[in-house]
Amino acid sequence: MSISWPLVPLGEAITYRKEFIRISEFDNYKRCRVQLHGKGIVLRDIVSGAEIKTKEQQVCRAGEFLVAEIDAKVGGFGVVPDELDGSIVSSHYFLFELNIQKLNGRFLDYFVRTPFFRDQVSARGSTNYAAIRPHHVLHYQIVLPPLPQQLRIMARIEELAAKIKEACTLRQQAAEEADTLVANEIKARFEKGRNSGWATGTLGDYVIDCCYGTSDKTNDDDSGTPVLRMGNIQNGRLDLHDLKYLHVAEKDRAKFVLTNSAELVGKCAVFDVEGEFAFASYLIRLRLDTKRADPRLVASFINSPAGRAYMFRERKQMTGQANVNAIKLKALPIALPPLSDQRRIVADLDSLQARIGALKKLQAETAAELGALLPSILDKAFKGNL
Repeated sequence: MSISWPLVPLGEAITYRKEFIRISEFDNYKRCRVQLHGKGIVLRDIVSGAEIKTKEQQVCRAGEFLVAEIDAKVGGFGVVPDELDGSIVSSHYFLFELNIQKLNGRFLDYFVRTPFFRDQVSARGSTNYAAIRPHHVLHYQIVLPPLPQQLRIMARIEELAAKIKEACTLRQQAAEEADTLVANEIKARFEKGRNSGWATGTLGDYVIDCCYGTSDKTNDDDSGTPVLRMGNIQNGRLDLHDLKYLHVAEKDRAKFVLTNSAELVGKCAVFDVEGEFAFASYLIRLRLDTKRADPRLVASFINSPAGRAYMFRERKQMTGQANVNAIKLKALPIALPPLSDQRRIVADLDSLQARIGALKKLQAETAAELGALLPSILDKAFKGNL
């Protein structure tokens, strides 16, 4: 690492502190945890002393360096933030006090995120468990410029980090607005159709077959029949990665799949791939009369805010979960134009979705570039080039 500042053992600026308290059954305690990959220290939970089995715990102080014994090699360390002052950790963590005359806490918090520091940690031992001990930490090397220089570096890093965060926020907003654009277009099409004479009725008017899936157990042996599950419904489409398989043949081919799971209740996709598939018991297959209804347009409507509102309108008060069944599905109010117009609308929506997809791909590339900026900034900063 080419630098103009001294490279010294971390032990020249920090001291290992090993102090334990006895947990009271009648008090509440904040417990913190380290996030992996150098992402810092966060609140784990707040619990009563009666819930804590190990009664000997360590108390963290704001500004101390906290290292996880087991997870250090995967970035399990960071500086304790002010809001977690007084939180507790078990004996599987190591706490180090900083000599604030030599080392600024924010400076250390950024430095330990660099590949130079993390490579030192990961090089210790051959396993994660018990590989990191306090004396290892004290021997890690750190760039240690004079304190005024540390403060200048921190000010510059945080100025640039704020700009990166702003750019990431704008990118996320753009992605959310793109998704809203599709939903609003679907909503506008159906609202306009109702006012211009589309045929109104219920989904059941177009259903010619409806059944639930199988409850047979699946396995990872791909010699059987592939099974559609909740996770295969992604963004209104079927994702056929990570399939499970049955050894009992299922002859019914799903044309339309809808889940009543708590996470994805009401989400649906059109089955438009070749081959024999089974589907899980929490999925419902609807076969539509394709001479009167385009399944793709019906799926777009069900996945829209209007369709979602219908699915959740009778959410159970005790569990907070909605429940979808075949009767409820068939009662879904829907208005459809002639089939030729349905197909034209589907083509328009596909075109819009393709443009949105291209935008998201560009945004993902931008996100990766933004994600690489901070490590680049840190690298320059600790080489004295910032």
